[in-house]
Amino acid sequence: MPERTDLAALITGHGRVVEMINSGESGLPVLARLLDVVQPAIGATCTAFVEFAPTGGRVIAATGDAEWAVGRPVPPTDPATVCLLSGPRVRDIRVERIPGPLGVELAERGLRRMVAARTEIGGLTVGSLHAFYPDDDPGTAGQHEVVAYLAACVAHMYGGQSGLPVHGDGSVVAALADGLAVVDREGYVRLWNPAAAQVTGRSVQEALHRPLPFPLPPSGQVLDHRLPEGRWLKITSGELPGQGTLRVVTFRDITDQQLRDQDRDLFVAVTSHELRTPVTVIKGYADTLTDHWDSLTDSDRRRAARVIGQRANDLARLVDRLLTSATEGRPGEPAVPFDLAEALRDAVADLPTDLRRRIVLDLPSGLPRALGGRHTLATVLTELGTNAEKYSPPDSPIEITASANEATVSFRVCDRGIGIRPEHVERAFDRFWQGESGDRRPYPGAGLGLYLVRRIVEQQNGWVSLRPRPGGGTVAEVRLPRG
Repeated sequence: MPERTDLAALITGHGRVVEMINSGESGLPVLARLLDVVQPAIGATCTAFVEFAPTGGRVIAATGDAEWAVGRPVPPTDPATVCLLSGPRVRDIRVERIPGPLGVELAERGLRRMVAARTEIGGLTVGSLHAFYPDDDPGTAGQHEVVAYLAACVAHMYGGQSGLPVHGDGSVVAALADGLAVVDREGYVRLWNPAAAQVTGRSVQEALHRPLPFPLPPSGQVLDHRLPEGRWLKITSGELPGQGTLRVVTFRDITDQQLRDQDRDLFVAVTSHELRTPVTVIKGYADTLTDHWDSLTDSDRRRAARVIGQRANDLARLVDRLLTSATEGRPGEPAVPFDLAEALRDAVADLPTDLRRRIVLDLPSGLPRALGGRHTLATVLTELGTNAEKYSPPDSPIEITASANEATVSFRVCDRGIGIRPEHVERAFDRFWQGESGDRRPYPGAGLGLYLVRRIVEQQNGWVSLRPRPGGGTVAEVRLPRG
């Protein structure tokens, strides 16, 4: 570690981050740039940021030797998680003292020490910023303060909810208690309780004697209203008894309920659409064979049978996805060591013919055994391969490579297609998500493939991540524990 922080580089780099924010960029790209800034300024070997939610954490951004961990889940029961979320807000920790597998993984990469600072909003931990070093020398107070300062900068990004949190169930968007306000005839606030401040993010001082920050429904009626940052409120109002025209307004956060309702509606819409297409085609060709068998040539009959078979396979795959989605979270079979290279070759052989012809396998000899469910690899590779096929030119290759390190065995599915935006690398794993800006809407699909891949892989104590491929395209990487 250098004796002092390179403040000039830090200020220059941080200024560029601010310029990114001012130009309208947000979320992961800004966070990634901030990590790029802090690493050389404080002499770290690598940096990483973990986002925490009620269900645990996940590495969502990293630099240098820590990039391999992007996408890695950090379970809430992991001893390392308990260590990070307790004690002082900024800590200088020797890697050998980090309990659980995380400490072992870091030590195997030659990292000896970590400076970590929690990112907190109103007492809630939404993430933690980490800088790693190859030596045991304690850092200076100034360097610790820089990590703490940048963690606070990230907290400000989360507070604005501009592209963050990456995961919608984070602490920042957790449901809050009911709010209560009293407004006059012009709609100006006369009373604003603490819960109202929590629900809206407006303090008593910011709310009093100002217009109500959301629509006021007629007395006795209920209104569901979406706030600009995306949360939903259920608002009711009524007249206060006595002289004057004061009205009491109560409101609560119903974001979770809205999301459940939207998931249900989207599930019905997507399922009905995706089922209707292959069923319609199968029925059409079956009717043609039934009604016109004698007038069809052998070639026409074979073509009709081939299309029926292909669409039946599509239908079976969709039903399997839906069933897997409905039962995800149930315990699977115990993990066992298996030959990843052999399993990948077998899985490729079972792919649809058109997809299989585009696959280019490059598997090293002597690849260590992986620990997991060998039978699930075919599903994982089919989903990743189909995704690559869908978003890349028809004649372009889809490359599958594999490698290993001290802790994991991994394989990558790389395409040369339209690529994935940095701000979408995590959202792509959401159930039913198909992209927001139209770049993927022309492509068919239920939006379940990557969602199921992540669930399957994480049930085996592995993790999966996406990233843009240099020169165009997307890289999907799956990491499993070594067997």
